Amino acid sequence: MSASSANVLKIDVKITLQDFLLDVQATVKAQGVTGLFGANGSGKSTLLRIIAGLEPAAQGSIRMAERCWLDSRARVHIDAHQRPIGYVFQDARLFTHLDVAGNLDFAARRNHGAGPAFDDVVDALDLAALLQRDVADLSGGERQRVALGRTLLCNPELLLLDEPLAALDAVRKSDIMPYLESLQTRFSLPTIYVSHSIDEMLRLADEVIVLEAGRVKTQGETRRALNGLPPALLGSRYGVSSVLEATVVRQLTDLSLTELQVGAQAMFLPERGHLQPGERLLLRVRAGEVALATTEPRDISIRNILRGRLLDVEEHAGQAFAIARIDVAGSVLHCQLTRQAVSDLRLEPDMQVFALLKTASFDVHD
Repeated sequence: MSASSANVLKIDVKITLQDFLLDVQATVKAQGVTGLFGANGSGKSTLLRIIAGLEPAAQGSIRMAERCWLDSRARVHIDAHQRPIGYVFQDARLFTHLDVAGNLDFAARRNHGAGPAFDDVVDALDLAALLQRDVADLSGGERQRVALGRTLLCNPELLLLDEPLAALDAVRKSDIMPYLESLQTRFSLPTIYVSHSIDEMLRLADEVIVLEAGRVKTQGETRRALNGLPPALLGSRYGVSSVLEATVVRQLTDLSLTELQVGAQAMFLPERGHLQPGERLLLRVRAGEVALATTEPRDISIRNILRGRLLDVEEHAGQAFAIARIDVAGSVLHCQLTRQAVSDLRLEPDMQVFALLKTASFDVHD
């Protein structure tokens, strides 16, 4: 089931849907997870449907290694059922007349035993206790695990996950995330993962393709692709966020803290004893949790004070808040502050500023 290094997916497609134009050129590697990230309406799910062969009006070309799935000039369009793709939707789409075992058996029988072993999939997704359950009695997270298992047993060469956590509450999301993280280790299956969640991208994606208004804004390694995006693309239920890269320095066991380094500057977070010196981390920092000063604060309880250079301030008439963008060791940190504060501090591009972050104000992805 593992893909060879030659199985690169090359995409050059266009489609017009009412007043929306999708025009995408991108390459997806043959290993790991590639995230499709962008705001609602940016074209993420539409692009996934084109790759899957579910949008017959799409123009252009799609090639997986030496195989052509789409070439509109040559009038080639391989039907969805003939593409070696596994597609998991937001709503799972299980067979309601079958129990969990029946759903899984259906996929295994279709492939005559090819692909991963039934027991391996059941073990990887912790499905043993669910096999005799009616799918109508499953929770949202359980349904998605079964849908993943059924898809894996179909023996795809490429896995497409269309916001599989979108319909789940926070508890169910946290329950299913470890299973998603383990898929690459267990099955080495190249995956395209659609989401507008920064947290999901940081935890799951090796590379990210950022879509904006139907076009590729940037593509690359996850932190670099997300770093410096405009606030409108980085918004979430928690507001605008930033991504900082840090390196573990040491464990301060007596203080229950872990010391990090961002560039040449120290940061501290609540102790995480499993982290080793030299290990790299990604930190998601919410803009609303960042304060700003134009002189270095003294005699203050906040321990994380990062010196940086102000890039710009985004203000909008009629809105109380603005977003300041700060260059900190090559990463862009966002700070939400009032427009009155912008005026009182006399903020100007290129001036030195100090960003203040509470120790418990960010999420860590290792």
